[in-house]
Amino acid sequence: MDGTFELFRAHFAPRPGKTVGGVDVKATAGVVGSMLALLEDASEAVTHLAIAFDNPIVSFRNELFDGYKSDEGIPAALRSQFDLVEVAARALGIVVWSMDRYEADDALATAATRFAGPDVQVRILTPDKDLGQVLASDRVVQIDRIRKKVIDEAAMRARRGVAPASIPDFLGLVGDTSDGIPGIPGFGEKSAAALLARYGTIEAIPDDPAAWDVKVTGAPRLAATLAGRRADALLYKRLATLVRDVPLAESLADLEYKGALREPFQELCAKLEVRPRWSRFRD
Repeated sequence: MDGTFELFRAHFAPRPGKTVGGVDVKATAGVVGSMLALLEDASEAVTHLAIAFDNPIVSFRNELFDGYKSDEGIPAALRSQFDLVEVAARALGIVVWSMDRYEADDALATAATRFAGPDVQVRILTPDKDLGQVLASDRVVQIDRIRKKVIDEAAMRARRGVAPASIPDFLGLVGDTSDGIPGIPGFGEKSAAALLARYGTIEAIPDDPAAWDVKVTGAPRLAATLAGRRADALLYKRLATLVRDVPLAESLADLEYKGALREPFQELCAKLEVRPRWSRFRD
């Protein structure tokens, strides 16, 4: 689960605000409600679960590119809940991956790479398009909870027009505003997909448009732009490439959901002034 996405979604949700003792806890309460609903969702039938958070929203990528996303501009009421929501998730009995040097998406990519197998399907609960690079057949899929969609490799290929391995290249060319990746001027999804479907990587795209054996509108202009800014494109690709060897301590068995921790759960409910119906405890 992409916890950072869930936290932001809960904070900006249209439902009324929630304060306890003058402290804004709307986002955390929203995440707690969302997680309990997920654990009761028969269609998901959760067996193992971990939730990853960016805490803070800076990583090694900020050292590579000044324009990369950061904590700047995040509402204080939301930023103040970054630690609280992790405490809440642990009280629910969920494994928490708190990322600082790496990002939450790196943790999700690592887990998908490590745990997926013939008898194990990994379901990544986030709509973030950069996770498309780790999709694999129906063994690693994304779940868009907002739109209630399952995105497997075939669906991603149909939507983006490229293979999972080319998603970092795709984002390097078209950009990703949510992560502060600007992309290369002139490149849209269609032109980037056409080139990457043929050549696979930015590195393999010829400088000379006459050598392009795929039809792309505005090829001379795009080729000239890419030739002049290939170093930028490769940097943006690196920013979009997820790390798959984050040192996560847990095994797959550790992620099995066995219930909430009774005393921490009760303390959490008191802190947030919520009274959810919940009967799954591990003690």
